[in-house]
Amino acid sequence: MRLSPVILTVVIASLAYATPPQMAFSRLLPAAPALAAAMWPVLPTVLLGTVCLFLMIGLSLVFPGLGTWWTAGGIIAVTVAAAYGSHIRLQRERTLFQVRLVADAAQQVVLSPLPRRFGSVEIESLYLAAAAEARIGGDFYEVVDTRWGVRLLIGDVRGKGLPAVGAAAAIVNAFREAAHDEADMVSVARRLDAGSTRYNASFPPEGPMERFATALLVEIPHGGRHIEILNCGHPPPLFLNHGEVRALEPTTPSPLLNLAELIGDHYTVDTFDFAPGDLLLLYTDGVAEARAHDGEFFPLTAWLRRQPPAPPQELLTALHRDLLRYSRGRLDDDIAALAVRLCETSR
Repeated sequence: MRLSPVILTVVIASLAYATPPQMAFSRLLPAAPALAAAMWPVLPTVLLGTVCLFLMIGLSLVFPGLGTWWTAGGIIAVTVAAAYGSHIRLQRERTLFQVRLVADAAQQVVLSPLPRRFGSVEIESLYLAAAAEARIGGDFYEVVDTRWGVRLLIGDVRGKGLPAVGAAAAIVNAFREAAHDEADMVSVARRLDAGSTRYNASFPPEGPMERFATALLVEIPHGGRHIEILNCGHPPPLFLNHGEVRALEPTTPSPLLNLAELIGDHYTVDTFDFAPGDLLLLYTDGVAEARAHDGEFFPLTAWLRRQPPAPPQELLTALHRDLLRYSRGRLDDDIAALAVRLCETSR
């Protein structure tokens, strides 16, 4: 691709020399520096324009009466414009590079790398941004090892862009503190709601819609054979046991984050069995709502039921591959997922 301006120049010059002068292929020479501006720096673009100018002068010696000066003037004008366009493009690329560095730094804050093992609990994570240049969105997750057990958080902030990232960071930071301080999951959820409310008060959303977030809290006690789940309007996790898959629905929905003041802060914690070998899949709605070209949603439950027994890392690798294949690489929403498996013994 980067050699295409050179190839175009050679093709035009060859046609101009090999065809009758009435066909005037030489008039296409200004297209070469124009194409170079899209992919080359300023100096190579100017050099190519100079080469095209000398080629035009050489053609005028072979075929007098080609209207050399008009074409030469066009080459000079297009080369100057192309050089300026190349300069502007390079400036924007440098700006985009800096923005991506900031996005990468934000990702390290909101989505810090997870240890793959917390005692007997094995955990893997997956994150895919809907827009490749964004790198990060409003989906978030975190896992911490506390004296009460391993606590997990996954959620999704309504909205896009930097405001959603800021709201996600506020929730994740609140969880990192509350998970170590609070003995019960309800108190942790109230701390998350308070952190989300404070952030939204400091940075109110644009427009009339409130900014809220869904969240799912999971606690896996040390040495226990059960899990506790508090669901604040989030898609229920999927539980895989010996090839059987079921959604762990809450008995009573808990309020979404930043909405407790409006609808009350009545939180419900549900307890489920969780034995060694069982697998829990936590995910955001971007996974279940990934669409095929015909508009059908990704059949997550059926997909999980078809998967052979595999470690969490292999399961999420397969999910990543099949989601991109199902949506043909075009995701409508950010995607986050955690795969959790309880092992027989800790290492």
